[in-house]
Amino acid sequence: MCYNFIMQGKKIKRVGVLRGGIGKNYTSSLQKGGEMIVYIFKNLEGKYKVSDILIDKEGYWHINGRPVIPADLIHKVDIVWNTGEPNISVTLDNLSIPYVGNGIFSSALENSRDFLREHIKGIGLQMPRSYVVKKALGRSPMGEAREVFQKFPGPWVVKVSKEAKVVKNFNELAEEIGGRDSVIVEEFIAGKIASVHSVPNFRGEKIYTFPLGNAYGVFSAKEKEKLAGFAKDLHKHIGAKHYLKSDFVLTPRGKVYLLQINETPDLKPDSHFSQVCESVGAETHHVIEHILEQA
Repeated sequence: MCYNFIMQGKKIKRVGVLRGGIGKNYTSSLQKGGEMIVYIFKNLEGKYKVSDILIDKEGYWHINGRPVIPADLIHKVDIVWNTGEPNISVTLDNLSIPYVGNGIFSSALENSRDFLREHIKGIGLQMPRSYVVKKALGRSPMGEAREVFQKFPGPWVVKVSKEAKVVKNFNELAEEIGGRDSVIVEEFIAGKIASVHSVPNFRGEKIYTFPLGNAYGVFSAKEKEKLAGFAKDLHKHIGAKHYLKSDFVLTPRGKVYLLQINETPDLKPDSHFSQVCESVGAETHHVIEHILEQA
């Protein structure tokens, strides 16, 4: 790997944060990428020179506001943090540019609950049952609710956009899903909720899991060990390369369900990721630097 910048006797690696693209996540990618650019600039300025790689809605590439062809990136960056579409990883692979970010397979797992549910059966994990209710002509809210009830009994978790609400009876369910074009309804699993963050090759461990931090409930040492074990198995099973956040619920009978996964760390100062880093005496930028170095 080459280094083209030297600052006060130190070699500075060139990191390009890639955002945008022609997919449906264009706006959210702009925001995530912008946050990453600011974070690296503020926290890792002495070690990394950050550039903004933007793919506009027409598919044209730019670096720091200037047009560029993808093949030229190999001369301008040493590593890319991809917050854009996962299929961009194919282009980066073809150019032999190291990168951090979801590949096509891991992105499919993160964005398709049915695909993820089937895949994790191989390590003995389950997910709550779910059903997508789509609005149909001539069907009443009661009819839509009855359709859900036939799949699995309540309570239910009704998800609309990024909001989620627990409903306990049939009438509440009909009220929540009525009139909406598309709603995800999930089986409500009672228990203690915990998020486990895992990073490969950190602190001498092949897959390092951070402590639970502010979990929703008090966990015994045996329960913590059990959740950490599932997190490590999940990390390996789905092939997460750089980072994984696994959200679990542990039932009173000791059964573990996976709620969701996320392969992009939340860098906000008050995020759960920041809290668990601090709990083991690490700053978030130490972990981000480790992820960049691993890539």
